Amino acid sequence: MCVNKETALTIQPEQVTEIMAKPQGGFIESFRESYKLASVFAKSSLVPQQYQGKTEDCAIAVDMAERMGVTPLMVMQNLYVVKGKPSWSGQACMSFIKAKYGDAMPIYTGERGTDSRGCYVRAKLPDGEIIEGTEVTIAMAKAEGWMNNSKWKNMPEQMLAYRAAAFFARVYCPEILMGVQVEGEVEDSERPQPQKAPDPFVISNIEE
Repeated sequence: MCVNKETALTIQPEQVTEIMAKPQGGFIESFRESYKLASVFAKSSLVPQQYQGKTEDCAIAVDMAERMGVTPLMVMQNLYVVKGKPSWSGQACMSFIKAKYGDAMPIYTGERGTDSRGCYVRAKLPDGEIIEGTEVTIAMAKAEGWMNNSKWKNMPEQMLAYRAAAFFARVYCPEILMGVQVEGEVEDSERPQPQKAPDPFVISNIEE
């Protein structure tokens, strides 16, 4: 027989065989059930087009929904792929925050239409403490090169709130995003690289 020294429990040989034969945590069985449900979603015309006919993508959405405690359809409607990377919609990010901090609100600062215009998310904890996320401003967006994304030019107020929500979530409730970026972040992270000036030494050698 085998003895677990940490718990001082005696484990019979036949129990060892049984434990090794069964997947721990029931993950495999749970995923099988998720895959069955995903097959139903993949055949439905009510799910977003990018999920229709894609059982594997639906299975991942079902698994994420189960972990987050929301409906699979909610995940499918708010999780999309940008340049090969998954992204939450800005609206979903704010909804996740409000689900945890009921009175969370985006607070705008500065003058509309100027570089001083900004936004941050504020919430109150059960003990009354006020927590605030990083303030995002148009000046910051310009400095970081985010204005290359047309959304920042066409709907700056919305993008300020979305980015402020993303910053708040990553500090105070990172688990709700599950490591996924928020709307606009994928595009904004791909800043055009400045072109280097040609090396005059190389040019002179070519001319010679």
